[in-house]
Amino acid sequence: MSLDTLPMPDSLTSAAALEVATSHHSPALLNHSLRAYVWAAARGAAEDIPFDRELLYIAALFHDIGLVPAFDSHTIAFEEAGGQVAQVFAAGAGWTAQRREHLSDVIVRHMWPQVDVSGDPEGHLLARATATEIIGKEADDYPAGFRAEVLNRYPRLDLSEQFLACFRAQAARKPDSSAAGAVRSGLADRMADNPLDSPA
Repeated sequence: MSLDTLPMPDSLTSAAALEVATSHHSPALLNHSLRAYVWAAARGAAEDIPFDRELLYIAALFHDIGLVPAFDSHTIAFEEAGGQVAQVFAAGAGWTAQRREHLSDVIVRHMWPQVDVSGDPEGHLLARATATEIIGKEADDYPAGFRAEVLNRYPRLDLSEQFLACFRAQAARKPDSSAAGAVRSGLADRMADNPLDSPA
């Protein structure tokens, strides 16, 4: 397993999504989003889970866009806001209504504890990948050399500090949100134990 053999999308829509994400995310959140795709795609390949690489890639790039100031909603959870932003983007790219809705669902579901792989393979892969990213869940499933390659190409920078600050801000303004629930359930402690932040 290596980054050079990982299935990557090469469509114009994927390139446009990366441009949008790069314009709005901090460097740490952008790298986080790219790693989320990498972990998800690598797991899909390793476990023979068929997935739509373009849809998964764009969902990964936009899954946290509801945390950035330009798209942060004061009325709905950040993942719902991100799903709506992604739907608007996909409409501009000419996607069908059904595919746009699926994209939004994948983004919303990345905050679920688990997503059924048979009903939503992209949502399943992204939810597991983001858990790997933030709290290190299943990180040891990836070969050490591959983990090192990913972290070298897409460094974590100050992701932990930025992400926790974003979630605490979401929790303060939206106490019924999934982010607030994560903060109340000990997110900071789980993040502190993430092996990706202290690789061997």
